[in-house]
Amino acid sequence: MTEHATDPDLPPAGWTEEAVHLHRIGVEPHSVSVGTAREDMVESMITVHESAPAVEATAEHIVEADLAAPTGRLTVSSPGVHPKDGPGITVPAGLLRVRVSYLPCDPPAGDTDGGPGDHYLYRIDVWPTARTRELDVLKQGPNPWA
Repeated sequence: MTEHATDPDLPPAGWTEEAVHLHRIGVEPHSVSVGTAREDMVESMITVHESAPAVEATAEHIVEADLAAPTGRLTVSSPGVHPKDGPGITVPAGLLRVRVSYLPCDPPAGDTDGGPGDHYLYRIDVWPTARTRELDVLKQGPNPWA
């Protein structure tokens, strides 16, 4: 994540210095990238809602951003999965709001790395919205964080 913010030869992927150190997500018009506290296996959960869900009180960090989904399909990928090979999710076509909540958790099943970094469940809530809004950090986690 940091290398995209500082290496001029890599595409920006939304990773500004502010993204790396404060809001922890990279945002582009048709994508949201989630910065994780670990480089190995992490758990995530994506839920599509009809309207904004309640904020998760136990989250350490919460951030929201807009996402354009004109086709009504989202593709999920990770560093080891090319976007065309990732699973797809059907969503309402149009403008969506995305909330990423960093929930402290135990290591996932099968975690054998034992490397550095806290374990989080990255909960991603998605719902349609009628108006554009700026990126909003609802709850700022500690800095440095990973």
